Amino acid sequence: MKKTIGLLLSGVLLFALGIGLQGVYGDRPPVAVAEESPPSPQRAAVSPEEEEPLPVVGSYPSLKKLLKTYEDSLVVYETEVSLSDGAAPVQEMARVESMKTASAPAMDSADFSVTNVQVQGVDEADVAMTDGTYLYQATPEEVRIIRAQPVDRMEVVSRISYADQSFHPLELYLDEKRLVVIGHSMPPAVRDYPAVKKKKAAPALPPSYSTLVQALVYDVTDKSAPRLTRTLEADGHYVSSRKIGSNLYLVTNKPIDSHLLYASEQGALPIYRDSAQGNAYQTVRFDEIRYFPEIVRPEYLIAAGANLDDPKQPLSIHTYLGAGENVYASPDHLYVALTGRQHSPALEKAPSLLPSRRAPAPPEEVQTTLYRFSMKAGTLSYTGKGSVPGRLLNQFSMDEHEDHLRIATTTGDMWRTDEGTSKNNLYVLDNKLKLAGVLEGIAPGEKIYAVRFMGDRAYMVTFKQVDPLFVIDVRNPAAPQVLGALKIPGYSDYLHPYDENHIIGFGKDAVADKETAFYQGMKLALFDVTDVNNPREKFQTVIGDRGTDSELLRNHKALLFSKEKELLAFPVSVHTLSHAQKAAGQASAFGDFSFQGAYVYRLNKDEGFALRGRITHLDPDDLKKAGHDWYDSAKNIERIIYIGDTLYTLSRDKVKANNLQTLTEYRTLHLSK
Repeated sequence: MKKTIGLLLSGVLLFALGIGLQGVYGDRPPVAVAEESPPSPQRAAVSPEEEEPLPVVGSYPSLKKLLKTYEDSLVVYETEVSLSDGAAPVQEMARVESMKTASAPAMDSADFSVTNVQVQGVDEADVAMTDGTYLYQATPEEVRIIRAQPVDRMEVVSRISYADQSFHPLELYLDEKRLVVIGHSMPPAVRDYPAVKKKKAAPALPPSYSTLVQALVYDVTDKSAPRLTRTLEADGHYVSSRKIGSNLYLVTNKPIDSHLLYASEQGALPIYRDSAQGNAYQTVRFDEIRYFPEIVRPEYLIAAGANLDDPKQPLSIHTYLGAGENVYASPDHLYVALTGRQHSPALEKAPSLLPSRRAPAPPEEVQTTLYRFSMKAGTLSYTGKGSVPGRLLNQFSMDEHEDHLRIATTTGDMWRTDEGTSKNNLYVLDNKLKLAGVLEGIAPGEKIYAVRFMGDRAYMVTFKQVDPLFVIDVRNPAAPQVLGALKIPGYSDYLHPYDENHIIGFGKDAVADKETAFYQGMKLALFDVTDVNNPREKFQTVIGDRGTDSELLRNHKALLFSKEKELLAFPVSVHTLSHAQKAAGQASAFGDFSFQGAYVYRLNKDEGFALRGRITHLDPDDLKKAGHDWYDSAKNIERIIYIGDTLYTLSRDKVKANNLQTLTEYRTLHLSK
């Protein structure tokens, strides 16, 4: 049941049960406050790393009681905040915040590019990749295998089509033995639900469709005839995945449908399937479902592991009442982070103590809980949990290094001017996920835009009007400390290591205006941190004007970088101001669309960024039709890959092959049927 939330009269509390509220409440997800202890949970054996096992849901009545506790904990009070009431947030209308130990090295493991990953040895799925001869590309309708070498024989050798099926590819993994296609499937009538007794005003049950995450494993020895060898399925929506060698790990979120929950026990349980163990779907039992006491939500978090080399090894399934938001993996551990509000006793006081119409709400205590799983040969084992104040930005906010987990968070709100204003922090947890080191209160009034851990250092970018880059020493886990800071216009959304003493920032330029700032074009910067106490911006360049954007700012896998080849490339959509707009000097003005495609740079630490050229899949007619803006198109370049001395740009419509040095076009292959 989900009630409409509107403006409330002073002193009124609204309780609601939300189904799949993650995303509705953004970075303020609710947390359960237990009003009555659920039935005594069943206990499992404690592993050596585990401080205390998670409690078991155990039964259908227990599940409903836990969700009732969640419902009763949702307290919504009136808060009205005007930009004129305090420090205004940054005006960044086109910005989207995302939903990845030591940093991964530059992508030079062979004479062809590989996916840009967060941690060396931990693969991340992407929409396109290569084995040095063929290109593999996922689109919403099909997967394509394209001969890329030799260039004069470039052609589509096979298509794995899903047009007549309910499966939609999202990402790929590729190794010497196989191609793994990950996507969403909505097969009808997966479950058989019993008839429901009609009740007055009872809502009708929806059709018995389920969204499943599928991992389809193909033998691609014969590129012209890929052969499906195994299908793995887990209930829910795709959150993330990792692959280490031949071992695949999936994380999904499964919302609990309130209609089905109260209709039958069967409707409350998630399902899964491993075709190597049979074609029938398996149902997770209540005694196999655990819950996170700190954060109870009407969703299931499902973590699955599979050994792709050993089909006789059953799919490893772990199900929890909760939801995963950010996923980080080291070679040994998988971490799932959940952010929730801590219970505030102040909200239980008399209505007269609730905020008035214009008063700011009491500071909200938000904490992130991290759940750790060991990964070994395709199996997952829960090994413990830890908590830190604040919320994470993305997967780069977490890093495991020498048996410690380093975490960067933001607490508070940027718009506040009281004690609840935003602050940025770095926490270090030991191998038992207990707090070992704390660095708090960095850049009050700002929030984290980018984080990168590199060995004994952490780099943090915060922003409100200018971009402070902080260099943080994390060599001593018990005493992290800021070594130096650099303040420059704009901000970085993604930081990528160049070498031990240089880091590349990708973000936006910005113009400050009193208490706010307006982002401008896309900014690239090379930071020199040789002197850790005095970091400096050694080189920088800006692409386009306000409205310019790149997937790279939200997805690190859109970057192509090779230090040895002095190569830097990424897709970008460029917006440009007219001469009249530039003369007016209005910082809030958006430019008109002028280009979409790949920007290709030569980059070294001595000369900085040199634009070698641009590659587009749009023709002049496309530009004429674009007008002021350009929306997602099959001709938008999504990925850039090199094989030897050839640079390939891929959109859903075509592949272009260009000389890596001169960018002279060799050939264009049209991909649309």
